[in-house]
Amino acid sequence: MNEVIFPPLMAGHEVSGSDDPFQTACMKAALGCDAGMVVYALGSDTLRAALVFAPEVPLQDAMAMLPTCGVGFQNALGALAPPEVAVHLEWGGGLRVNGARCGRLRVAASTGVTDEVPDWLVVGLELPLWPASDDPGTTPDDTALYAEGCADVEAPALLESWARHTLNWITRWEDEGVKPLHAEWRGLAHGMGEEIEIMGKAGTFLGVDERFGMLLRQDEDTTLISLTELLEDGR
Repeated sequence: MNEVIFPPLMAGHEVSGSDDPFQTACMKAALGCDAGMVVYALGSDTLRAALVFAPEVPLQDAMAMLPTCGVGFQNALGALAPPEVAVHLEWGGGLRVNGARCGRLRVAASTGVTDEVPDWLVVGLELPLWPASDDPGTTPDDTALYAEGCADVEAPALLESWARHTLNWITRWEDEGVKPLHAEWRGLAHGMGEEIEIMGKAGTFLGVDERFGMLLRQDEDTTLISLTELLEDGR
């Protein structure tokens, strides 16, 4: 087992490579585990982890934990990787390293009702460490961490750093509100101002509202897509 040291207020729970940390975290959250549990699996080619939250605000506000975990990941990898490695965040949870897709964040909660305070919320992280194929040219839009000049970034250290930086942003969100998180995330957002396709809709990604809902312009109309549309069924 890999020893990973988590910051105060967080506790690690390692699972075997055959178990899905995200589903395990959702199950433990539903059974009433403490907030701050980090369920993780450090495989030879993939880092997978999930963080359990116990929100005290309605779901539509608690969904800010998805971009919070994204900013935490960017800060974490930025602290460990060479300075030329660029990390950006897709609105839908996708992670980009040097412009190519490299893993994702996902989210589930005990409820899908936007104005209801969820009993729990879980954000999962999946990050490929090594390419799935020996010929990365066949999938130029997909990459893996160690293919992007990050071979010296050890998975346990990255997991620790993600937890620490995410906790820092959770604290800032609680103390200062959403504005600092909003500003940090906007500087890391992938595709803003560009034509994109998401959830069967195509348009120009104009930006996000105060709750990180996507503003998507389609011809003369602007559609708001709530972050809650990204919720998976973790039950």
